[in-house]
Amino acid sequence: MSMLRATALVSLALLGACASFPDESTTVVQSPPPFERLAAGNRRFACDAPLAMGRGETRRTEVAKGQHPYAIVVTCSDSRVAPELLFDAGLGDLFVVRTAGHVLDDHALGSIEYAAEHLGAHAILVVGHERCDAVAAAMSTGELPGHIESLATAIRPAIVAVPAGSDASDRCVAENVRATVTALKHCTPILHELVEAGTLDVRGGVYDLDSGVVKMIEVRAGEH
Repeated sequence: MSMLRATALVSLALLGACASFPDESTTVVQSPPPFERLAAGNRRFACDAPLAMGRGETRRTEVAKGQHPYAIVVTCSDSRVAPELLFDAGLGDLFVVRTAGHVLDDHALGSIEYAAEHLGAHAILVVGHERCDAVAAAMSTGELPGHIESLATAIRPAIVAVPAGSDASDRCVAENVRATVTALKHCTPILHELVEAGTLDVRGGVYDLDSGVVKMIEVRAGEH
């Protein structure tokens, strides 16, 4: 067994149940399905034990010839939410689309379609995060300056769907993720056709700024 492989296996074994994902001790070695790979990378990040593989000269030279990302991550532009770090990913691993509050527009959708249809990525993970300023802005009652209002307008339907309560902010973040997941699943013609054909899976999660964990959330059956 090579030293690199042995180190990878030992690092993963040490992680245990640190994060809320099932243990996959062979993740790095056997390249499991996309969502399992994302979960394993997030577990390493949350436990402060990243492998930081695939970021050196060899990988840089390899991906310079072409890209084949294993997953698409749609997330917020927040400076604390960097997918390549959250999922301990290397160069060329993730195709990332980021807007405040992961709001979708034609440019974002076109980018996602390109990655799914042309680059062959079979998984999309939408990642919201706690204490999201974009969601907080959408929850406010006053008019916002400039184009910021357009972001709030796009998010507000998710806000309206959430009953008032002490944890309303967290529930609004999760509901906004569900809304984005649903929109992507039903985006015609490309994404919807891939989802219906069973070659594209779209899921959602919420990132905890304090623990570093991305917790997967359910999308109601009626939304697909």
